[in-house]
Order: sequence, then structure tokens, then C-alpha cells
Amino acid sequence: MDPRINGFDYRRVTVADGVTLNVAVGGSGPAIVLLHGFPQTHLMWRHVAADLAADHTVICPDLRGYGDSDKPLDPDGDGYAKRTMAADVVALAAALGHQRFALAGHDRGALVAFRAGLDHPEVISHLALLDVVPTLDTWEVLHGTSAAVAFHLYLMAQPPGLPEALIGGSPDAFFGHFLDVWTRDPEAMPADVRAEYLRASREAVTSIVADYRASAGIDVTHDTADREAGNQLRVPVTVLQQDWGAALGYDAAAVWRAWAPDLEHRTVTCGHFMAEEAPAEVVRALRALLAR
Repeated sequence: MDPRINGFDYRRVTVADGVTLNVAVGGSGPAIVLLHGFPQTHLMWRHVAADLAADHTVICPDLRGYGDSDKPLDPDGDGYAKRTMAADVVALAAALGHQRFALAGHDRGALVAFRAGLDHPEVISHLALLDVVPTLDTWEVLHGTSAAVAFHLYLMAQPPGLPEALIGGSPDAFFGHFLDVWTRDPEAMPADVRAEYLRASREAVTSIVADYRASAGIDVTHDTADREAGNQLRVPVTVLQQDWGAALGYDAAAVWRAWAPDLEHRTVTCGHFMAEEAPAEVVRALRALLAR
């Protein structure tokens, strides 16, 4: 049996025409939605979700294109825009009876959460963003040889065909590379969970590439429009991230403050997969955010 979040109910929820998400739901109380990153599924939240479910309704979907959620084709190039994926999240919460909710995202899920906060300020009450900078800023802070750390962004930005063929030729080696090098505590990711991440990613090469390709195109267009219009996140925001600013030579807190006036920015010492490596720290940060 595939690993699941203990005590959570699983269901499929239609969020858009022809798009159904796999979602785990647990607990009761004010709603918080947790969005996973790459190359993972909703399972990355298993420890955090179990804690928050003591006094919250916790909603953990697989994003469109990931895990056991639908993986629509993307002929027009906007099927995996973060605007589209954020609309999925809002529709999911509404379908479960929540017109307003807190939102936390890690990695790719954080980019979806960021877009949801800009596009749906009346729906999002609090926003937590783990180990990213906004898409537009990501491309601006990568430069020189240090940009090699993000080689996958450039690979998956290429036109359809080549990235899918290269990654599809050895998907476990590709996705496993990130699971290995981005963690500082391998024991935080048990073998069955790692195997599930690899299985899910292996079956989603085309849609994962489409998600990343959008971040080199339409997502940049949307972020640029918001920056030029002076749009900002209007809710309390907490950002947890590794010390990427020091590693890549920029002021990470300042980047985020330009988007989020009500900001709590913290640097962590664990690896990228912080919800698994340091779940207690993530829970503390989320509970402090929800109290603001």
C-alpha cells in the first residue's frame, strides 16, 4: 500500500474542467492548505499536517501535474501557470466548504501559494512560503557559475521535446539527485516515502516539465505585471528558507519585503526539505503566523 498521512481521509475533488486533485484532509477547525514542492507529493507534510490537525482542518493536495492528481496536457502553455494552479487551490478549498483559509507552500507549492496570495487576497488569511523566492526574482538572482545550483530550471525551460526526452531517459536518476543533494538528514525521508516520490515523479515527467516551463514564461509575465502595478501580498507572511542570499549574493529578506510588507523572514539551518527534516520548527513558525 502506498504511504499515506495517518488519520487523514483521502478523496478526489474536481477543481477545474477536466482536472481532479488527489487530496488528504484531516482535523477540524480553521482551514489551512499545505502545498508540496518538487520532486515530492502531499506526503512531505505528513508530520506537520498531523500536528496542525489537532486544531485545524488541514488540506493537503497533490498539485495538478503531480502525485495522483490529474495531469492535463498543456497545448497553450498556460495550463501550469501558477495563476491556474492557484485557482485550483481556491476551488479545492471552496469545494470542501472553506471560503477563507491559511495557505502554506514549499518550493513549487510556495510559488503557487505566492500567486494565490496576489490573485485571491480576499480568500487567503495567512501565507507561509518555504525555501523559494518569487519566480521573477529567482531568474534575477541567478548569475555566473553559482547559477549551476539551479541547472534544472534552465533545462526544463527549453521548448517541448528535449527536456522530456532527457529526463524520461533516466527519471529516477534525475529526480533522485534532488532528493539526495537537497537534504542534510537522509533519515528524515524513509525509503518507502522516497520510493513514492520517485514513482510519482517518474509518472509525471511531462507535467512537471510543463510546470517548470511556465516559470520561464507566463509566470514571469504575471509577476512582472504585478511588480509594475505595485501589487503586494496583503496578508501576514512568513518566509522560511536556507541562506540562499549568502550563497548567491543577494539580500533574501529585502527581496521578500518588496512583495510582503507584513513579513517575518527566517533562515533555517536544515536542508531544503524542512517539513521533513525540521517539522517541529516548521510547525512553530506556522502556529506563530496563524496567531498574527
